[in-house]
Amino acid sequence: MESTWSVLVALTFGILLGAGFTVMLHMAERRGQSAARVVAPTIPDGVDQVLDVLESAGVVLDPSNNVLRASPGAVALGLVRNQMLIHRELLDLVRDVRGTGEPVEAEVELARGPFGEATMRLTVRVARLGTRFVLLLADDRTEADRLDEVRRDFIANISHELKTPIASVSLLAEALDQAADEPEQVRRFADRLGIESARLARITGEVIELSRLQARDALQRDELVAVDRVVAAAVDQNRVVAAAKGVDVAVRAKSRAEVYGDEALLVVALHNLIANAIAYSSEGGRVGIGVTADDEAVEIAIADQGVGIASEDLDRVFERFYRVDQARARNTGGSGLGLSIVKHTVQNHGGDVRVWSTPGRGSTFTVRLPLAERPILGEPADADPEPEAAKPAGATPTSRIAAALPAAPSRGDRE
Repeated sequence: MESTWSVLVALTFGILLGAGFTVMLHMAERRGQSAARVVAPTIPDGVDQVLDVLESAGVVLDPSNNVLRASPGAVALGLVRNQMLIHRELLDLVRDVRGTGEPVEAEVELARGPFGEATMRLTVRVARLGTRFVLLLADDRTEADRLDEVRRDFIANISHELKTPIASVSLLAEALDQAADEPEQVRRFADRLGIESARLARITGEVIELSRLQARDALQRDELVAVDRVVAAAVDQNRVVAAAKGVDVAVRAKSRAEVYGDEALLVVALHNLIANAIAYSSEGGRVGIGVTADDEAVEIAIADQGVGIASEDLDRVFERFYRVDQARARNTGGSGLGLSIVKHTVQNHGGDVRVWSTPGRGSTFTVRLPLAERPILGEPADADPEPEAAKPAGATPTSRIAAALPAAPSRGDRE
């Protein structure tokens, strides 16, 4: 009898022990799943597909403000880098939504890129996505805010710059009428009329292009552009002019860097810089073009051996219609708009342009653009990003392309 009770007690104890062990396993599994959800949060179904087709910039953040998803538009606008929101103003809006739970809409003005002073104005909407995530949507409103300013600038530029060539065309037409019986005078006035009409057409085209750039209606920043290809296209457009003047163009462009932007506009900007370098170089001179890239930016440097720019003019060379040397600008066909177009193109791409120059020894223009950041549409990578490569001490735009240029002649050789 006692053995029977012993068996029953042992069986009961075994059942209880097994049940307790099963409960413990189940609780451990639930805790493991909860921990896994914290480490690898699950985004609601369909969010990836929605972000991929949104015209607005879209970003999904986890409770630690890590970017779990980012649309191509958000990356192209420069809102996200290294899986983090880089603007404090946006992080403040996210914090307010987490605190109140209520959606927030605001107008914010942010730096367009890590370089330069260009800004963009965004309409931002932030709301909760489920219980743990936050969704941020942003629309670029910069074009609408600049429209009135662009119209005013366009009218002012047209009235100021077109006044001289229009008056010249009118006077030459009158002179042609009076010299109808003098073939030599007719030919001379006709040649001059052709020059003035070409100048008029060129200025008109450049003013229109500059106005488009200021309004940003020509820029689509969600296109990946190969920098080396842009440099090659700009150089090819200037080969004939350089050969006619005997100027050697040396190019080092093997960076394989990509940026977000408009390839045609970038080609125009670099074409203007290269054309200036050739125009202001002496016959038989040399122009060097170098491209370098690091983890964050790509730099394009254009160096010449021309007459250089005085220090008091360096801060004004990017102004509309500003010419360092009025007489030389007329001889080279300059309108004073080329560098302004370069400045607005580069700023619209989130970059900046700088100039270094010494009178009598030449100039170096350096365009710096942020490298393209890929859209974040999958799970964040586990591996930490590689540390930023250290730049060599003392590296400058001029030293990086110095090998492409021979020693510059003295100022006496240029005069």
